[in-house]
Amino acid sequence: MTSAITEAEISILVDTFYAKVRDDRDIGPIFNAIVGDWPHHLATLKDFWSTILLTTGRYKGDPMMTHLQLPLDPDHFTRWLDLFSETAHEVLTPSHASLAIAKANRIAQNFQAGIAFQKSRRP
Repeated sequence: MTSAITEAEISILVDTFYAKVRDDRDIGPIFNAIVGDWPHHLATLKDFWSTILLTTGRYKGDPMMTHLQLPLDPDHFTRWLDLFSETAHEVLTPSHASLAIAKANRIAQNFQAGIAFQKSRRP
């Protein structure tokens, strides 16, 4: 049986991944424009991923509504997922990387569906 991902691994994943996001020429400007306090945001993201990967329930926000406000298109999600996958493989064991990547893909699919639905309702 594989051991569960740890909070320390989640922290390393989030810190490493979002350092790449902030520096990325495609998606960095989108996130840097709306995140005023990266240390606070990273703490929130660690709570989010802890809730997703360990079912801790620490995250209490509404990420879908937050992302619906951003100017995101499918290419942005592809880039986000590529960076996430690359980072997960760099900092996690193979089984933990696979788990995190699978969850990230489901989240991205849900967000993209939500954004597409919102756009379809606009006049």
